[in-house]
Amino acid sequence: MLRVEEISVSFGGLRALDSVDLDVGAGSVTGLIGPNGAGKTTMFNVITGLQRPERGRVILDGRDITGEGSKQRARLGLGRTFQRLELFGSLSARDNVLVALESRGLTGRKGRQLADDLLTRVGLAAVADRPADVLPTGMARVLELARALACEPKVLLLDEPSSGLDNAEGDRLGELLTELAGLGMAILLVEHDMNLVMRICSKIFVLVDQTNRRYHAPTVPAASAKAGEPVIRFNDGIAPPAQRPVLPASGSSRRCRCTMK
Repeated sequence: MLRVEEISVSFGGLRALDSVDLDVGAGSVTGLIGPNGAGKTTMFNVITGLQRPERGRVILDGRDITGEGSKQRARLGLGRTFQRLELFGSLSARDNVLVALESRGLTGRKGRQLADDLLTRVGLAAVADRPADVLPTGMARVLELARALACEPKVLLLDEPSSGLDNAEGDRLGELLTELAGLGMAILLVEHDMNLVMRICSKIFVLVDQTNRRYHAPTVPAASAKAGEPVIRFNDGIAPPAQRPVLPASGSSRRCRCTMK
């Protein structure tokens, strides 16, 4: 559904992404992980049209959208949430969702009903009339997800959606994303909660190394993992789901290594 090929981005003399490839299939949750500053948000900006790459292509559902603007990409089925909340604080939770629905021409009673249905689906029906700026951070992140879903994306990019959620809320988020993938949506997840990543992602890409960004796709060797379990292959070995990858701190140039915690 989504494929990026040989993406390279520089800011001045700093190489942010260097010939990075990744793909996200329909009906799946794909993880994109790495230390702070590894280029994950830059990759999201490239995919959504907020950052033009020096080199490479972005392919959505077989169509090259590298030259398209962010609005056109949204119309073609790309949805996104942000690491920093981008809600209309003075508007109610319902009205935040209605803004997105109105972009599709859904207004009035029908739009309001759809907004309430979405809020119910993500567990925010009880706060539909509250202003967004009084919601706890966890609820606000889920509201941003509901607003993204209002645009009915084919591909949904989520930037640290579990930040600010407690364990129970994180579990519900995982269940919701798994449900959305089961309905055919392609989801690309940037997340530091490795429990969530390893639980719901069928494929994981890792951005590492300050000077040479690379990804490592998980594979499922017949002798080392059950079918369907995500396995990350790093430069120096394979880590099954019981093992968590320990990522280098920001600024480090060493490659990721999988170790037991």
